[in-house]
Amino acid sequence: MIHRAIAPVLFPPPTYSHASVVEAGTKLAFLAGAVPLDERGEVVGAGDPVRQAEQVIANLSEQLRVVGSDLPHVVATEVYVVSSEPAVLSDVWKVVEASGLSAGPHSSTLLGVACLGYTGQLVEITATAVVPEEGARP
Repeated sequence: MIHRAIAPVLFPPPTYSHASVVEAGTKLAFLAGAVPLDERGEVVGAGDPVRQAEQVIANLSEQLRVVGSDLPHVVATEVYVVSSEPAVLSDVWKVVEASGLSAGPHSSTLLGVACLGYTGQLVEITATAVVPEEGARP
């Protein structure tokens, strides 16, 4: 069971929650950063953070699938974008919102960073997700 909380005295978050609480005994998956690489290990969408964000979401979905989870069961993410421009971060966040990750809404941090691990990489997302019991997935 996931309980998502918004602190009433804080500024209301637009599409995320301030905290997510998972009841004890629930299986959690802590995922490595999903990156915009294709099956050959090549960066997808060179120079295009929106296209890279779409690939990152697709790769994150696959990471979740192999552990028995999915996007609606993500409780927390960190979204890294190589940019110091709020508009670029906002464009990437729109991809996150459209993905189903904010269906919860989940707890998230969006960060502009100087660089990421692969040459040409502009986006990365780390995630923590609940792994539901068999038959509990939507």
